[in-house]
Amino acid sequence: MTTLSQTDSLSSGQRWLRALTEKLSSQNLAETFRQLLLPAIGIAMFLGFWHLAAPQVQTSLGAFPGPADVLEQSGQLWQEHSNQRDRAAQFVTMQEERNERILAENPDAEVKIRDYPGAPTFVDQIFTSLGTVLAGFVLATIIAVPLGIIIGLNRHFSAAINPLIQIFKPVSPLAWLPLVTMVVSATYVSDDPMFEKSFLTSMITVTLCSLWPTLINTSVGVSAVNPDLLNVSKVLQLSFWTHVRKVVLPSSVPMIFTGLRVSLGIAWMVLIAAEMLAQSPGLGKFVWDEFQNGSSESLSRIMVAVLAIGFIGFLLDRIMLLIQKKVAWNE
Repeated sequence: MTTLSQTDSLSSGQRWLRALTEKLSSQNLAETFRQLLLPAIGIAMFLGFWHLAAPQVQTSLGAFPGPADVLEQSGQLWQEHSNQRDRAAQFVTMQEERNERILAENPDAEVKIRDYPGAPTFVDQIFTSLGTVLAGFVLATIIAVPLGIIIGLNRHFSAAINPLIQIFKPVSPLAWLPLVTMVVSATYVSDDPMFEKSFLTSMITVTLCSLWPTLINTSVGVSAVNPDLLNVSKVLQLSFWTHVRKVVLPSSVPMIFTGLRVSLGIAWMVLIAAEMLAQSPGLGKFVWDEFQNGSSESLSRIMVAVLAIGFIGFLLDRIMLLIQKKVAWNE
């Protein structure tokens, strides 16, 4: 009797385990379908529509480029970058050999290695844009987070500064750029400058346009700290800096990172426009130069840049999201 009961219990346990395994497997399949297959289907539908619609759009430079044309130009741009790097390596090698001959004849001679004078490639301009946008974003963060904390903690200061935020927040980079260009040209004068003026112009424009989401979200997050935590801080008589570090910042981290993600997206978008208008080295200048070039390949190259801009913006957002999940308690 006991053996029969144990057998029934074992079989029921096996059935329960099998049912649980099947349920988990179905959930995993559904999650995989949602995360991988659905985006793949969406991308495939977009590529199919693009392939069919592109030949129907005729421009002054010919038909709008399809996916195959863009893929071909992507390979060509990479090949141009590889060739440029090979020529740069050869240029440096020639200088080193020449310097060795000079030093062999005169050990006291002064020699140096000059940079390769070739034009930057598409890949070079990508890294130039990334460096500029990260510099502008970091500067915006350094300004926005402390100022947002002060605004959130002091309602009188908040009332005084809020009108200025609402006035300057919607200003377009097209309006900031001429002002920044003139200010940088007038104030940044040096025989041996550390940074190029074009870099500073683009970076400052990015900062002015991207700091507002972080500033607003930080102030909102600080002002929304749980009153119980504020009361505990008062009871413990924490100093101002300890209060900010132990109570305010941990509570407002989720809102701060939400603002940072929005600011980074705006920074990347503003940078491309600033580079196009200021003719600063980067992806924006690449797009403008190709538009001015007007060759049969220009449209395809511009489309490569458009896709690269979008993909890099997506990666920047994912990176910021990963940092948020590591830092923010609500994630």
